[in-house]
Amino acid sequence: MNTNKGAFYFFNYGLVPFLLAFIAAVGLSVYDQLTIVFSTVFVVGGFASGIWAGRKTDRPLHAFLYPLFYTLGLWTLFMIISGGFYGADAWFWFTILHIPLAPVYFFSSLYGVGYLFIFIPVLYELAFFIGFLVKKQKLNVQSGRKTALMLMAVLFFAGIGLYITWERIQTVLPSHGFDYEGGNSSTDLTPYNVTNPNNILPKLAEEASFSIDTRQNMLVMDGAEAAFPVYSAFAQAVYKNAAQNSNFITFTNTIFAYERLVHKEVDIYFGAEPSKAQLKMADEAGVELVMTPIGKEAFVFFVNENNPVLDLSVEQIQSIYSGETTNWSEVGGKNKRILAFQRPENSGSQTWLQKIMTGHTIMTPVKEEVPEGMGGILEQVADYRNYKNSIGFSFRFFAAGMRDSEQLRFLSVNGVTPDPENISDELYPFTATLYAITLKENKKPSLTPFLDWMQGNQGQQLIEDIGYVKLKK
Repeated sequence: MNTNKGAFYFFNYGLVPFLLAFIAAVGLSVYDQLTIVFSTVFVVGGFASGIWAGRKTDRPLHAFLYPLFYTLGLWTLFMIISGGFYGADAWFWFTILHIPLAPVYFFSSLYGVGYLFIFIPVLYELAFFIGFLVKKQKLNVQSGRKTALMLMAVLFFAGIGLYITWERIQTVLPSHGFDYEGGNSSTDLTPYNVTNPNNILPKLAEEASFSIDTRQNMLVMDGAEAAFPVYSAFAQAVYKNAAQNSNFITFTNTIFAYERLVHKEVDIYFGAEPSKAQLKMADEAGVELVMTPIGKEAFVFFVNENNPVLDLSVEQIQSIYSGETTNWSEVGGKNKRILAFQRPENSGSQTWLQKIMTGHTIMTPVKEEVPEGMGGILEQVADYRNYKNSIGFSFRFFAAGMRDSEQLRFLSVNGVTPDPENISDELYPFTATLYAITLKENKKPSLTPFLDWMQGNQGQQLIEDIGYVKLKK
């Protein structure tokens, strides 16, 4: 009897799922949608196996709850250990304890779809159970008490695992991902690229009063995503044959661009002021940063257009991002939980938030799970999602000009709106400066004249035409 029981479980919950995993893997070569292919194969295969088992065995009802008890029990244990993060190393042991489904977990990790760790085995086990019930007209319930206890245990484990999942999705979102510039940009920069003959960069009405004609005098530029149109427009105006010399106009985003500047791979960085960590990086590298102001900008907070909140005080913003205020009703809005998005550490906008939050502890940011380059799952700060209960922040030009802002509404702060006049007069509380940052030791002959040109009439005209606010004379 025990031998037969062992053979039953080995065949139906070991060998069959293992074979189904390989069938699903082959199916991926035909239709490259991991979740759909694996779910379909395991539902159909599990249901068919259940019907076949119903013809061959008369096992008691609780026998089919053992696999669910095992799977959901392990899931609950590893959810507790990992905090619900499927990229944690602990899940390796979950796969070892579910070795027949190893091919499933391989593809789950490869595609960065962690929820398949539990979704596929439970889907198969439920489909198998349903198939068995369809075939068996009369159920064999040897022990109603044992069946009830097993069912309660299964529901208990499922409940704990789902609760941890629910808790996690309050602050961790599924992958949003960046599709542009090798993953470094959250928006398409093609319209601002000098190599694009149809780019939308503003052009001077007359020839530039300063130009760089030779490659040896051209300066390598990099910077923040929001500043890319600025230095692209500068290069288009000043560099001879800018499209053919586009290798001098680089983009790796704020975090990497600062590193490149400090390591002397870049001549000019364009963006907001550096963070404390970036200043420390420069100090440790023995270099001195020179910050040349070239324009003004506003650091803005925005919400979904359907959010009734129009204005926040500085104190309310500090309370939201410290985690003290958690519901919109506390600041004049609807009774909805506030989902406060942040930006990655050392990005220009996160540095500005830290400046505003001086003296306050910033709450843990909303995160997202993203597929890792060579398989696996990583956790990173989530990009803004325009949910009805969201609040986010950025620089005004980027939010209004470079991204789809049709369903966003900028908030006024302390009753002051972030319009050009209030930015120019610095009446808006979070008026920011756009800098061209260089190294003091950089003595390239074209550097100083280029910086002077940026602050002159033509450079300032381009700044204004792009959408920033020019410096006040």
